Amino acid sequence: MFRRMSCGRTEMRQAGPDILEITWSDGRRDRYPVRGLRLACPCANCVDELTGKLLLDPARIPHDVRPRRITSVGNYAIQIAWSDGHDSGIYAFPLLRKLGKQP
Repeated sequence: MFRRMSCGRTEMRQAGPDILEITWSDGRRDRYPVRGLRLACPCANCVDELTGKLLLDPARIPHDVRPRRITSVGNYAIQIAWSDGHDSGIYAFPLLRKLGKQP
């Protein structure tokens, strides 16, 4: 299970069994249901690159999916290896900020 990591002045931690928390360098703190992050994967296997159409079938994602490993990608994103075997999604920080504003 993922515990904690730091990317520059941004810190991520597992805030509960199904919550990932990011504290941004400006002090903003966002909490993300981990299954919601998995469903929001922006990779070409999950979203059609040309049309933006969702290719991922949410019914095929286990409700107990969890991040196994989170690694930083430069200073602009993270990559999450999921317990369902998926690991090709790169979550850019602007996308995470946007997702953090959603209810």
